[in-house]
Amino acid sequence: MADIPLTRASLLLRLRDPLDGAAWREFVDLYGPLVYGYACKQGLQDADAADLSQEVLGAVLAGAGRLEYDPARGAFRNWLFTIVRRTLAKWRQRQASRPCRSGDSATQRLLEACAAPERMEALWQTEWEQRLFARACEQVRREVSDTSWQAFWKTAVEGQAGKQVAAELGLTIAAVYHARSRILARLKELARAEE
Repeated sequence: MADIPLTRASLLLRLRDPLDGAAWREFVDLYGPLVYGYACKQGLQDADAADLSQEVLGAVLAGAGRLEYDPARGAFRNWLFTIVRRTLAKWRQRQASRPCRSGDSATQRLLEACAAPERMEALWQTEWEQRLFARACEQVRREVSDTSWQAFWKTAVEGQAGKQVAAELGLTIAAVYHARSRILARLKELARAEE
């Protein structure tokens, strides 16, 4: 997977060119799993989630030429979420217009999967943050030693005590917390670059 670019604005500018294959591959690698994961959490089956993802990416391709990215007007992910929400609503309308018997269990599942708008936004934000964290971790892990990464992961993510991790890794407690602090700072830097 590609590294997280230093600035999202540069990628968005490159997306205006539909022939910039590298930019579109990077975009799909970054946002495709986010859209797909969100669709699955909305109750879509694998094939439907994949189809929805393709529709969303097609809509982005259609609108990218007109995209004027202005961070003061809002984050790009909010624009993308609007496209996802509209595409999902259209998908649900198509599903609802299909003839079905009353009391059909598939219809009931579809209705139960329809989340309230505020819940949808919270799910999208959670999916975004998880994807962002995973990509940042992927990049940072390549930048640091395995021991530093383990010190960070065991204390920051798994919640183990620094003293225990230091003994396990053969480090001083100060070295464990220094590694943790350095890696957390780098992760935050990458997260800010994605905003």
